[in-house]
Amino acid sequence: MSGPVPELADRAARCAEAVMNADEVVVASHIDADGLTSAAVATETLKRCEIPHQVVFRKQLDGEGIKQISELGADTVLFTDFGSGQLRDIKKYAKDAFTPVVVDHHQPVDVEIQYHLNPLLEGIDGAAELSGAGTTYVLSRALEDSEGANKDLAALAIVGAIGDRQLTNGTLTGANTAIVEEGVQTGVLKTQTDLSLYGKQTRELPDLLAYAGDIRIPGITGDRNGTVQFLDGLDIEVRSDESWKRWVDLSESSKKTLASALIQKAMTKGISTQKIDQLIGESYILSTEQEGTELRDASEFSTLLNATARYERADVGLAVCLGDRDKAYEKSQRLLRNHRRNLSEGVTWVENTGVERENQCQWFHAQDNIKETIVGIVAGMALGVEGVSRDRPIIAFANKTDDTVKVSARATSELTGKGVDLSEVMYEAANAVEGEGGGHTIAAGATIPSGTEETFLDVVERTLKRQREE
Repeated sequence: MSGPVPELADRAARCAEAVMNADEVVVASHIDADGLTSAAVATETLKRCEIPHQVVFRKQLDGEGIKQISELGADTVLFTDFGSGQLRDIKKYAKDAFTPVVVDHHQPVDVEIQYHLNPLLEGIDGAAELSGAGTTYVLSRALEDSEGANKDLAALAIVGAIGDRQLTNGTLTGANTAIVEEGVQTGVLKTQTDLSLYGKQTRELPDLLAYAGDIRIPGITGDRNGTVQFLDGLDIEVRSDESWKRWVDLSESSKKTLASALIQKAMTKGISTQKIDQLIGESYILSTEQEGTELRDASEFSTLLNATARYERADVGLAVCLGDRDKAYEKSQRLLRNHRRNLSEGVTWVENTGVERENQCQWFHAQDNIKETIVGIVAGMALGVEGVSRDRPIIAFANKTDDTVKVSARATSELTGKGVDLSEVMYEAANAVEGEGGGHTIAAGATIPSGTEETFLDVVERTLKRQREE
């Protein structure tokens, strides 16, 4: 059986054999949407295999964290959505304590271990073509007891990919497409060409258009009153009794009318054809979830998961992934409301405070004003707001502990297409100040000692300059 990604079949088979031989497995995973869905795919797979297991989550994986995991006593540890960049520490603490199985998609260090599943090792782009959850899904398919038995987990893998920002020009590409196809065949996913706006399932139309797009359209984006006037000028029913309809409530003909009017509005405001094309993309729908909920759309589902794990409630997000639609789902919705408020306040703080512009990057230091677990999301959202340019990466600092600082770096696909690799940038700059860093070309992070920010930025500048000149 080759599985959904034939290039990874041999590695997946070896890792699956190690897992099947385990007496007990600890699943260790990251705290973002991709990490949560990775853990959920792994957990459900181990349950179906009747392998005893437990799950732990970490903000980041370091030597101390690996040591703590080793002390849990399981003979096998399955690392999902991290581990490839921490292979030295994993080998150090594993020794005779446990068998490590690393299932990741981040840039690996130059260390060999026996059980290592990572698309980058086989020439597949882990930043754009296969997420942590997607890689875990490949392992899951290798562990199934009959052909196709775990294909229903494809939906979670796609939520992870969307949460990991793996859309390219509005659609998933590369190895991700094979997982989408399996999800569609199994009936847990469907795809449709649609507006590329966040919140089509749950947001009222004025909020959907005014606050959900990356393309800034004067009179629409950030202008709710202007959006209301725009909607009232359309020859479609946009209200139901006293309340506004959502996108999902509209008929297909009404959706086409609204989309055409929005594109026409963008054209009259001088928006480039390239940007207008970005208004349309692929939507990934979880077919078995209730329409009009956050769980129906992969993008909204991923945000819901971020709202749990980034506030120390990864257990809630995992329970939702595994099917809890009662207490855990209700708790996740409360956390989501809090998360949205914090993100909005964070972006407002960046707008009001401004960023410092260097030759190669721009940066801000939030201190304690933005939670370190969401400062990267805020940085990504801030790209393009007034005073923040999209022509260079943004570097965000936030206090993590009394003596450490969290760093998050975000770029655009246009920048990575010109040679920017934030994974390398964070790795090099963190190493220079005795910190740890890594990630993807378009989004990466680091943890560094407090007081080393200036030196860190100097290395960031030099590394970005070199990348752009190569």
